[in-house]
Parts: sequence; C-alpha cells; structure tokens
Amino acid sequence: MTPARKRKITILVFSMSVLFLAAALVLYALRQNISLFYTPSQAVMGEAPQNHNIRVGGMVEKGSIVRSQKSLEVEFKITDFNKTLTVTYTGILPDLFREEQGVVAEGKLLNNRHFQASQVLAKHDANYMPPEVKAALSKKVNS
Repeated sequence: MTPARKRKITILVFSMSVLFLAAALVLYALRQNISLFYTPSQAVMGEAPQNHNIRVGGMVEKGSIVRSQKSLEVEFKITDFNKTLTVTYTGILPDLFREEQGVVAEGKLLNNRHFQASQVLAKHDANYMPPEVKAALSKKVNS
C-alpha cells in the first residue's frame, strides 16, 4: 500500500469516527430531553415510564380540584373517560384551567395512579384542544 493511500484511509477513518461520536452525543442529549405523550389509560395500565419526563393529557374531572390552603399546591384528576389519573402540581395554574376542560400536564409519573406535574397547559379557547388529547379522546369514544 502506498503512503498516500495509507494517509487517505487514516483521514477517512478519523473523520468517520469523529462523525460517529458527534451523532452519538446528539442522540444521547435528545434522549434525555424527549417528553412523550400518554393518556391516563396508558399511565394507569403501566405503559408510561415512571420517573421520566412525560406529558399526560385529558379532561379535568368535575369536582376533583383540591387546592391547598397553605401553599400553591393543587391536586386534580384527569381522565380520558376510561381511566383516571391524579395530578399534583405546585404553582400558579393557567387562567383558563377549570373542570371539564382539556389539559396537558408535563412532569413525572410517580406510580400508576399519581403524576407530579412541573407544568400544566390549558386550552386557550372553546374550539382548541391539544392534537394528542383530541386524537386520544376520539379514539376512546369511537371504540
């Protein structure tokens, strides 16, 4: 093998290894920041991972909102009309948050019945519902 060919192969192998390392680091970083969407039924049935950032969406169950008198902690239940999940959130809820409205809560599933939310998003007008929630709810109603 000629020295020129050897040098080209060395440069090619080095470049490919640097490219592979960069791609691996990007994929590793994205894996930790991905927040997948689950319905309350999927969370209760054990399909959602525990202690990972996920999003859970559904409708706030009527009569389920319990506000703490001493802090900003709120507990409420969300449902997909099949299963119900209890959500605990500490902070100020969106102005449009109320019973029988669609919400998406982002946080961690503590067990199959309890979810600790770090952020709660509420719908912003009478016609809007997050696409994931709308698809999940229409799938449950149609089946």
